Amino acid sequence: MSSSSSSLSSEPGGPGLRVTVSDVAAAAGVSRATATRALKGEGRFAPETQERILAEAERLGYVRNTMAAELAAGRTGTVGLMLRDASNPAYGLLFSRLQDEAHRRGLDLVTVTIGADEQGAEQVNALHRLLGMRVAGLIVATGGITAAQLEPFADQVPIVRAGRVETATGIHTAHYDDPSHGTMLASHVLSLGHRNVVVLSGASDVSFAEHLRASAMRETLVAGGASVTLLSAGAAPTEGVDEALAAVRDGATAVMCASDYRQLAVMRASRAAGLSVPGDVSVTGCDGILPGADLLGLTTLRIPVEAVAAAAVETMQRLLSPDADSDSDSDSESTVRQAFVGTLVPGTTAAAV
Repeated sequence: MSSSSSSLSSEPGGPGLRVTVSDVAAAAGVSRATATRALKGEGRFAPETQERILAEAERLGYVRNTMAAELAAGRTGTVGLMLRDASNPAYGLLFSRLQDEAHRRGLDLVTVTIGADEQGAEQVNALHRLLGMRVAGLIVATGGITAAQLEPFADQVPIVRAGRVETATGIHTAHYDDPSHGTMLASHVLSLGHRNVVVLSGASDVSFAEHLRASAMRETLVAGGASVTLLSAGAAPTEGVDEALAAVRDGATAVMCASDYRQLAVMRASRAAGLSVPGDVSVTGCDGILPGADLLGLTTLRIPVEAVAAAAVETMQRLLSPDADSDSDSDSESTVRQAFVGTLVPGTTAAAV
């Protein structure tokens, strides 16, 4: 009778085995301490010794576990990033820019993405997981978690919100100036002569950014003498669209949407209902990140993603610097708040009455 069995390779770095510093040291014929210093670029060695150690590390496929090394030293330069579903172009671009900026500044990001999340429970769990990795700080790039949920974590590590405004003491922000964006869009609609307008957005607990934009739109329109129908809908872009078109049939000449996704949903529904845009109804959005938005001629506002990402990472780097605690005498004075204003894109989906 014959039998067969499978086993892990005895060769360092063989299938199933992770190459360690000890493996590299043994292969190079040096002590573990010497190999460690050489791989970190520390200490002084004969050139041939360091070359031999690095050559063996490359041959064996050794990869240094940066986080483990930092944990052993009682610290970590890794920053946790919690991001809303990156399938949304605005969040996808923000993710890319945060990664690029972190790399440029020598910070490592470990990222958790969150999709649909009722009342932020999954996001709170994600923050606990990130803290379990001993991250040095947190960048939160989602509006779906409240200040009350974030504040307990601010007692443990520096937190920077990227994109959404925050008022809680001790939580720093690099955010879009959504009230200004709503005002800019509404002023444009008023300049086109519209005085009966629908404002369609997600409710405050669905999207705080949309809520801020819509509130500013309404205030600006009312101040300009317009009649406003404000619709607060759910998270799905199609929610509230039927009500918006009903208002159009009752005389509204423009539908202002708090996001480009909602704008597209209104345009699709308008076409299905036999209404032309902008002939029968003008439609606006906000974000300006959707691929092809320029070809579609969307009237929107391009949010300053690049500026927010750069400021968020710069703020985190500054908060992690050794002398950060000496920059101010109180938490309220040292909390960083940076707002960034985007650019109006007039487009062709909104026209004069």
